[in-house]
Amino acid sequence: MIALLPRLRAFARALTGAADQADDLVQVTLEKALRGIAGYEAGTRLDSWMFRIMRNAHLDIVRSRRPETSVDDADAAAELVGEDGRRTTEARLHLAEVRRAMATLPEDQREVLMLVCVDGMAYREVAEALGIPAGTVMSRLSRARMALAARLGLGAAGEHAGKGTRQ
Repeated sequence: MIALLPRLRAFARALTGAADQADDLVQVTLEKALRGIAGYEAGTRLDSWMFRIMRNAHLDIVRSRRPETSVDDADAAAELVGEDGRRTTEARLHLAEVRRAMATLPEDQREVLMLVCVDGMAYREVAEALGIPAGTVMSRLSRARMALAARLGLGAAGEHAGKGTRQ
C-alpha cells in the first residue's frame, strides 16, 4: 500500500481538486482498506482495489457534505525561487489552469482521464477499478480529452491532450 501512495494522492487530487482534501481522502481510503483487508482477493490488482475504495469513499463524502473550496496553487507560484523561476512559474500557472479545467469536467470523465493519462493505467485496469465496461472507459476518455482541449482553448483534442490507446 505504501508504494501506491503517490498514485492514490494524484487520483485523490483529481477527485477533490484540493491538496488538503486529497490528503484526507487518501487517509480515509487507507483506513477503509486496512479495515476491509479480508475483502481483498490475493492475486488480484491491489491498485485497482484501492482506487475503487477511494472512488467509493469520495462518493460517500460528496453525498454527505458539500465540497469545500480551497486556495489555488497558482497563488504560490509567484513565490518560486530557482534557476529559471519564470519558466517554473509559467509551468505552475499552466498546471493550475489545467487543474481548473479538469475540475469542470464531469466526475466520471475526470476519473477516467486521471487513471489513464496521469496514472498510466490500461483501459482494462480502469474498467476493473471503476466497475464499468472497457468501452465506457474509452468513450469517457475521448469525451474528457475533447472537453479539456476545448476548455483550454486548444485545437483538436488529439493535438495536445494525448494520442494513442492504452489497451
